[in-house]
Amino acid sequence: MKVTIITVTYNSEKYLEESILSVMNQTYSNIEHIIIDGKSTDGTIDIIKKYENNISKWISESDRGMYDAINKGMEMSTGDIIGILNSDDILSQNNVIEIIVKSFIEKNVDSVYGDLEYVDADNLFNIYRIWKGKPYERKLFLSGWMPAHPTFYFKKEVYLKYGGYENHYFSAADYELMCRYLYKYKISSYYIPNLIVKMRRGGQSNSNLKVRLRANRRDYLAMKKNNIPFAFFVSIIKPLSKLHQYYNN
Repeated sequence: MKVTIITVTYNSEKYLEESILSVMNQTYSNIEHIIIDGKSTDGTIDIIKKYENNISKWISESDRGMYDAINKGMEMSTGDIIGILNSDDILSQNNVIEIIVKSFIEKNVDSVYGDLEYVDADNLFNIYRIWKGKPYERKLFLSGWMPAHPTFYFKKEVYLKYGGYENHYFSAADYELMCRYLYKYKISSYYIPNLIVKMRRGGQSNSNLKVRLRANRRDYLAMKKNNIPFAFFVSIIKPLSKLHQYYNN
């Protein structure tokens, strides 16, 4: 099985090389790494060109945000399986993709997901939050649960059948896609009890109350669209379900 990994970049020179190397160092060889750049003005393109022989495809052009760029990557993909790796994140170990492919084959599922560590931007061993998954049950969506999106890999045929990311959901576009795939259309999934991705701290979805309330409304709209019952109540408890993930080291 071929695995497509899509990385979206925009002025990503600080950490991109480490992200690319984490793909290059995988023990699984049948990987298509696609990079979609949003016309970076720093040294991002120089880094991409440095590793051009190890990158299957890349483009640099204007886009309408991260999820629009990911959609471009999925449209270009030729893999059987699709996953996303952010430009400042890394695959946690060299055999992660091998484990993912083995799970698809042995469990005969449409998607898989695993565990995620949020780490300090400049010290990958300084963990501040652990997103540990749990065995998949569709009903978990009724309590605001979701897989860690950077660990979510799915068959391309799912994308072809049910579509890509809907950009107008902004920061909730990843949640909406997983609600659509897993809850509305009931694709099968398997939880891999392994660390899949180390994700550097950052992002704006929880930066202040106003931003959090806006994100909650988008979550609510994603739930309503995908027929999750009691969407307003579930959108309120969804952030609370993550409190146990924070880690004191």
